Amino acid sequence: MIKNVFAEIPEKLPEEFFETILSSPGIRIERILSRGHASPEDYWYDQDENEWVMLISGSAKLRFAEGDIEVTMKAGDYLNIPAGVKHRVEETDPDNTSIWLAVFY
Repeated sequence: MIKNVFAEIPEKLPEEFFETILSSPGIRIERILSRGHASPEDYWYDQDENEWVMLISGSAKLRFAEGDIEVTMKAGDYLNIPAGVKHRVEETDPDNTSIWLAVFY
Protein backbone atom coordinates (compact mmCIF):
# COMPACT_ATOMS: atom_id res chain seq x y z
CA MET A 1 0.00 0.00 0.00
CA ILE A 2 1.44 3.38 -1.01
CA LYS A 3 1.63 6.07 1.65
CA ASN A 4 2.86 9.66 1.44
CA VAL A 5 4.91 11.58 4.04
CA PHE A 6 2.95 14.75 3.18
CA ALA A 7 -0.46 13.12 3.78
CA GLU A 8 -2.54 12.99 6.94
CA ILE A 9 -0.94 15.98 8.65
CA PRO A 10 -3.13 17.13 11.54
CA GLU A 11 -4.38 20.71 11.35
CA LYS A 12 -3.44 21.16 15.02
CA LEU A 13 -0.30 19.73 16.59
CA PRO A 14 -0.41 20.39 20.35
CA GLU A 15 2.55 17.98 20.68
CA GLU A 16 5.09 16.59 18.26
CA PHE A 17 3.69 13.66 16.31
CA PHE A 18 5.76 10.46 15.97
CA GLU A 19 4.82 7.71 13.53
CA THR A 20 6.81 4.53 12.98
CA ILE A 21 6.88 3.85 9.24
CA LEU A 22 8.99 0.70 9.37
CA SER A 23 10.50 -1.36 12.14
CA SER A 24 12.73 -4.40 11.87
CA PRO A 25 15.52 -5.78 14.06
CA GLY A 26 18.33 -3.23 13.99
CA ILE A 27 16.43 -0.44 12.18
CA ARG A 28 13.43 1.83 12.77
CA ILE A 29 12.17 4.59 10.46
CA GLU A 30 9.93 7.34 11.86
CA ARG A 31 8.07 10.30 10.46
CA ILE A 32 8.05 13.16 12.94
CA LEU A 33 5.80 16.23 12.60
CA SER A 34 6.69 19.45 14.43
CA ARG A 35 5.15 22.90 14.35
CA GLY A 36 6.74 25.34 16.78
CA HIS A 37 7.93 22.53 19.02
CA ALA A 38 11.21 22.29 20.91
CA SER A 39 12.75 19.93 23.42
CA PRO A 40 11.82 20.69 27.03
CA GLU A 41 14.21 23.13 28.69
CA ASP A 42 17.36 21.40 29.97
CA TYR A 43 16.39 18.12 28.23
CA TRP A 44 18.95 16.36 26.04
CA TYR A 45 18.40 13.33 23.83
CA ASP A 46 21.08 10.76 24.69
CA GLN A 47 20.18 7.77 22.56
CA ASP A 48 21.51 4.23 22.46
CA GLU A 49 20.99 4.14 18.68
CA ASN A 50 22.54 6.08 15.82
CA GLU A 51 20.07 8.45 14.16
CA TRP A 52 20.16 9.62 10.56
CA VAL A 53 17.64 12.44 10.21
CA MET A 54 16.41 14.46 7.22
CA LEU A 55 14.23 17.54 7.35
CA ILE A 56 11.81 17.11 4.45
CA SER A 57 9.90 20.36 4.97
CA GLY A 58 9.95 23.33 7.34
CA SER A 59 12.96 24.48 9.32
CA ALA A 60 14.58 23.70 12.65
CA LYS A 61 17.50 24.40 14.93
CA LEU A 62 19.32 21.63 16.76
CA ARG A 63 21.83 22.09 19.56
CA PHE A 64 24.61 19.66 20.43
CA ALA A 65 25.88 19.62 24.01
CA GLU A 66 29.53 19.00 23.15
CA GLY A 67 30.94 22.34 22.10
CA ASP A 68 27.50 23.97 22.50
CA ILE A 69 27.04 23.87 18.71
CA GLU A 70 23.80 25.04 17.10
CA VAL A 71 22.85 23.77 13.65
CA THR A 72 20.15 25.34 11.48
CA MET A 73 18.36 22.93 9.16
CA LYS A 74 16.17 23.69 6.15
CA ALA A 75 14.17 21.39 3.88
CA GLY A 76 16.42 18.79 2.29
CA ASP A 77 19.14 18.95 4.95
CA TYR A 78 20.17 15.75 6.70
CA LEU A 79 22.73 14.64 9.24
CA ASN A 80 23.86 11.60 11.16
CA ILE A 81 23.85 11.70 14.96
CA PRO A 82 25.95 8.92 16.49
CA ALA A 83 24.63 7.07 19.54
CA GLY A 84 25.50 8.86 22.78
CA VAL A 85 25.77 12.33 21.24
CA LYS A 86 23.63 14.62 23.39
CA HIS A 87 21.40 16.89 21.34
CA ARG A 88 18.12 18.76 21.53
CA VAL A 89 15.65 20.53 19.27
CA GLU A 90 15.94 24.26 19.98
CA GLU A 91 13.05 25.29 17.74
CA THR A 92 10.96 24.35 14.74
CA ASP A 93 9.04 26.58 12.34
CA PRO A 94 5.96 27.86 14.25
CA ASP A 95 3.97 28.62 11.08
CA ASN A 96 4.66 25.57 8.92
CA THR A 97 4.85 21.86 9.62
CA SER A 98 8.37 20.54 9.81
CA ILE A 99 8.40 16.96 8.53
CA TRP A 100 11.33 14.84 9.67
CA LEU A 101 12.35 11.42 8.43
CA ALA A 102 14.44 9.68 11.09
CA VAL A 103 16.26 6.39 10.67
CA PHE A 104 17.43 4.75 13.91
CA TYR A 105 19.99 2.00 13.51
